[in-house]
Order: sequence, then C-alpha cells, then structure tokens
Amino acid sequence: MDFTTGGRLEVRITPDDVRKRVSVRLLTGDRSGPERFTDVVGVLTSWTEGVLHITRRTGESVRIEESSLVAGKVVPAAPARRRGPAASAHELDRVAARGWPATTSERLGEWELRASGGFTRRANSVLPLGDPGHGLDEALRRVAGWYAERGLPAYIQVSTGAEGTQEPLAAELQARGWTREVSAQVRIAALAPIADQDADVSAVTLSRRIDDAWLARYQRSARPTPEALAVLSGGPSVWFATIRGEPGEAAEEAPAAIGRCVVDGRWAGFAAVETAPERRRQGLARAVMTALARRALDEGASAAYLQVETDNSGAHALYDGLGFALHHSYHHWRAPSTDSA
Repeated sequence: MDFTTGGRLEVRITPDDVRKRVSVRLLTGDRSGPERFTDVVGVLTSWTEGVLHITRRTGESVRIEESSLVAGKVVPAAPARRRGPAASAHELDRVAARGWPATTSERLGEWELRASGGFTRRANSVLPLGDPGHGLDEALRRVAGWYAERGLPAYIQVSTGAEGTQEPLAAELQARGWTREVSAQVRIAALAPIADQDADVSAVTLSRRIDDAWLARYQRSARPTPEALAVLSGGPSVWFATIRGEPGEAAEEAPAAIGRCVVDGRWAGFAAVETAPERRRQGLARAVMTALARRALDEGASAAYLQVETDNSGAHALYDGLGFALHHSYHHWRAPSTDSA
C-alpha cells in the first residue's frame, strides 16, 4: 500500500478524518532495534489526546499511539459487496430482521428495540439503523431500561466492514464499557447456482409448518418456548426442510438434517441448517439448501443471504462451496452490569 510521496513516508491523516476509512503504518517494538512495521486498515473512530482508535471490519478496535505513526492516509470506503447480489448493509440488516422477527418491538427514534423472551441475541437486541432521537447516553439509558423491564440483558447489534456500517457506534459502546460477546458474518450469493447444485433432493420434505421432529434436531432450543416458535415461524414466507433418518438409525426419531428458509421479495434467507453428527459429510446439508433454494426461486427470489457465527468453520466450508461471499460482519454488544456486587 503506497504511503509515500517522492519516496518518503507521510502521515496524511488528522483528527478531522475521524469517521473515515484509513490505512496507517506504525512502528512496533523497540525503536533502538530493527524497524518493524504493522499496517492497520479500518474506520478512524477517535483521535484524542495523542491516541487513535481504528475499528477494523471484524469489529476489533485497535489502539494506536500517535507517536508510533510513520504513515497514514484516507482510503476508499469498504465496498458494499465482494461478489454476488448488489446490496447495502442497511438493506441486508433490515431484510434479516424481517426474516427472524422479534415477538415484541418498539421504536426509539430510528432504532428498533427487539425482545423475544431471550431466544437468540438477534431477536433480543437493538437494531440501531439511524438516529435514536436522543443523545447516545440517553438512548443507551432507555435501551437498558427497556430490556430490564423484560428481565433481559441489553444488547445492541452493530454491523461493521462495509460502506455505511457502524464502526463509530462500536467504538462509543466500547468506550462506555459495553462488551462485544458474539461476532457473525452476513454472507450473500446468487440464488440460482444454489438451486442448480447436483444434489439428491428426493429425500427432502418441505413444509410451511414446524413440527416436533424438526424441533428435535434443532440445537438452539431443545424445549422451544412460545417465543422461539413464533420467531422460527415468523417472516414473510417461511419454509422448513426435513430429511428423515433411515429406519433403525439413531436419527430416525430426530431427522437426519433440517433447514429453514424465508423468502422476502428478491431475498431468500437461510438458517437453522443442521445435520445429525453421524450423517455429516454425506451431502445432506447441501441437499436441504438446494431444495429450499428451488422453492425460493419458484416464489420469485433471486438472491440469497445467511448469517453465520465467525468461528463456525464447518458451516463456512459448506457456504464457501455454495458460492456465499462475505458482505459484512455484525457483533452483539452487551451493556455493562449494573449489579453492585
């Protein structure tokens, strides 16, 4: 990355560039020894009292002493996509929220406060797209109170890593003692290639209704609450896929594989794709997604999205093979405890 003019390293950023995407080079280690450089790229979220904070696309905040800078410049905003359907992060975040709908919600300015009895952080967190209508400290106080009234911890879902995402909010939350607990990726793909997979879908059953067998395979809720059932069944057009176990197999009572898809206009959102441990690497998850993709195409969808936790390596391998590419990341930030103990 070029930091030079006439062969000389230059720092071409100032505190006025806060909220812009920058690339910096800093000197690390003992200055009396060999020079070692580290490059950091992300959104400059603060620059005060000689200290910079840069938030990377992964959501990680990097603290940098101004005195260690040897070069820096403003760089173009992260592209909204690498490949696949064109979409903004805001569009995808709103579509995903409709596809995994909370049972209770309330507006705080343009923020959406969501609660579902604690079933998944996605359905029990703030979607902060826009202006909350108050200063940040007052908005956070109201958020904490709203969730406390429902006996839930306060979470805010913050996106990073694409144009128009919320790196500055992530930095503000971190400065106020909020904790980043879980990170996930939003991935997108064209839908038709998924539907065109050479997968045996003959054993896949599709249904509009969730049943006890499907729930027996679903790992997130062994005993689903009414809120969990409402979230799973909610969305514009929801389909559940099931592959039954073979007679005599342990998977006979619980299905060998399951999946869920919600169709919303041009988007098909995939979730809850799970396979029995003894049936993995047999192409069942691919068959489930292929069958769901074909149904979504029939309903007019052309693009696919899914959300997957960053450390779920097995799922990433499947989705890589189906053509899903990273669009942006999101992170759940938890409010600091107010307990006196």
